[in-house]
Amino acid sequence: MMMIPDNPYLLLTPGPLSTSPGVREALLRDWCTWDRDYNQIVQRIRARLVDLATRQTGQYTSVLMQGSGSASVEAVLGSVIPESGRLLVLANGAYGKRIAQMARVLRLNHEVIDFGETGPVDLDQVSTRLKSAGAQTESAFSHVALVHCETTTGMLNDIAAVGRLVHKAGATYIVDAMSSFGGIPMDIAELEIDFLISSANKCIQGVPGFGFVIGRRDVLASCAGRARSLSLDLYDQWQCMEQNEGKWRFTSPTHVVRAFDQALFELEQEGGIAARYGRYVENHRILVEGMRALGFETLLPDALQSPFITTFYNPESEHYRFEEFYQKLKADGFVIYPGKISQADCFRIGNIGHVFPADIERLISAVERNRYWL
Repeated sequence: MMMIPDNPYLLLTPGPLSTSPGVREALLRDWCTWDRDYNQIVQRIRARLVDLATRQTGQYTSVLMQGSGSASVEAVLGSVIPESGRLLVLANGAYGKRIAQMARVLRLNHEVIDFGETGPVDLDQVSTRLKSAGAQTESAFSHVALVHCETTTGMLNDIAAVGRLVHKAGATYIVDAMSSFGGIPMDIAELEIDFLISSANKCIQGVPGFGFVIGRRDVLASCAGRARSLSLDLYDQWQCMEQNEGKWRFTSPTHVVRAFDQALFELEQEGGIAARYGRYVENHRILVEGMRALGFETLLPDALQSPFITTFYNPESEHYRFEEFYQKLKADGFVIYPGKISQADCFRIGNIGHVFPADIERLISAVERNRYWL
């Protein structure tokens, strides 16, 4: 029997991320997409996701979609917004801009408010734009989309405050919670979110292969025939799963689904989302305090920072090279992320996954050992 090697390093990234032995072991069994046992797993996952998202479970349903998290975002945009609709995208990073790019490709009538890569969402500006667009007019926005945790920087956007403005304007609220759902307490009914999108390989700590959408039943039920794609038809996927007790329309990532089921079980064993959030917050505290003690500066002010991924400025030294720093940390057992913004020379470190405070303490020691530019 072939031995599976231990992981050579921790992935300190925003996903894919380091997974538990139990999640990796769950990948070892084959499953049939038509089999009742497998489809029962799918149904159990769908119910658990809604339970995690809200106490008002009767109002919401969930749909699993093959592909990356971005595929699920595109499925929502292309399946939910009618030809007569108008989308307002609130962007402050690469993933908000990706939503806008999807809107262009899908030929959606849309507008973007770009707050810059390090700027928080300006609520007054959003309110003014929604009011000036009017209501019940051709210029009104029917849908508003926002990224919760913008992993470009690690910024955590105020989805509650935006939700109140969207609801007041009578629009449908779409939230990309790719890097936050499962890692921070929320109730999407209280937040007035109509569609929340996330991925298997983020805070629930599964592996890549599918995303999921948690949406209001009544809103999703009105979306028949709107899809601009066959494979990414959210409504048809939902109907197939509803009517066939968990069956996917096309071949599903069976191993990944089973691993995600295990990841959900491990989330429950940890104490649920509140406990996991507490671990991520502690990871982040140790990381930031340790890096600052070594002379590193964070890109964002603490008030805007999420506990999921943190951006640090690169050292101002003629001897420093990110690639060399990266390789030294990798040799010590840690993989970090390069920067993603254009305004600053920086790198990022993720705090999520099967990663614990002791691991972050080991990382800080490794960073101290590998400051070759000093």
